[in-house]
Amino acid sequence: MKDEFSFIKSIIPNHIQQQSLRIGIGDDAAVYESDSSVDQVVCVDTMVEGIHFRKDTMEPVQIGRKALAINISDLAAMGATPRFYLTTIAVPPTWTEDHLREIYRGMSELGKQFKMDLIGGDTVSIEQSLVITVTAIGTVASGSAIKRTSARKDDIVFVTGPIGGSAAGFDLLNERTKDGHFSSNELSYVKMHQEPMPQVELGELFSQSNQRMSLNDISDGLSSEIFEIAVASNVQVILNKAHIVKLSPQLDVSLEKRVKWSLNGGEDFQLVGTTSAEQYEVLQKQAKAIGFSLFPVGVVREGKPAVFLDDGDKELPLEMGGYNHFKRG
Repeated sequence: MKDEFSFIKSIIPNHIQQQSLRIGIGDDAAVYESDSSVDQVVCVDTMVEGIHFRKDTMEPVQIGRKALAINISDLAAMGATPRFYLTTIAVPPTWTEDHLREIYRGMSELGKQFKMDLIGGDTVSIEQSLVITVTAIGTVASGSAIKRTSARKDDIVFVTGPIGGSAAGFDLLNERTKDGHFSSNELSYVKMHQEPMPQVELGELFSQSNQRMSLNDISDGLSSEIFEIAVASNVQVILNKAHIVKLSPQLDVSLEKRVKWSLNGGEDFQLVGTTSAEQYEVLQKQAKAIGFSLFPVGVVREGKPAVFLDDGDKELPLEMGGYNHFKRG
């Protein structure tokens, strides 16, 4: 397999069997009608040792926490409220029962924060590399789930917080391991990688606003996530380099590295969205009222789906960057 995204596109069913399905493959989570007032939102993600985490960069409790956090972030990107989760774990001989208890403790602590219940799963053995798969279930008011398909000309593109911090933290961990010495500033980025926080409150705010907007969570990198919105909405997105730099990791490295972390690093689990300028101002006020802020990073225009980076002098075309499981190098 050469490309994760083209493979996913190739397996999308061309016929729906269940008429209760509202959103299938192609967004952060699937949505199906539960009753006349509530839709169920379901997502699943897998973390593999050596690819998504290592023992020398994260503690077992952090691995468990992150395994649930990435699923909660997908629910947040649909505007859903988290409710339940299931966990399947494949355990090699190199992991002890104490390690596993710590992994589940990490999930439990984050689950309690969002009032989620663990309702099932499976535990199996495997020869090499720990594998954790989490399925998360949430709810949203009927017809209120936010999709990627609603971006329109002249929309503001915004994010809900700093971007690139997780990638910066991973670079530091990769260099020094979790037992290394970090300054207080460096440690803040290390924690962004080890202990990301899903933006559930903002996702709920957005879905309850009942306004036109598109939304995605930043798991594979800003360039990849906004490209998905551009394709789904059949528009072009112009990202502003100066605005991105302000939100990038404030470390003593080159400006280009900071921008690369922000565009392609991934695992920030902030939200990226688009909405009209008028509605953006409304949402910004509502976000600040509950202790959050939104940050503009670009605009939407008509045209064949594409993403560009405006550096002040010219527009540079961006590929669908970010993490792709089946591309190397």
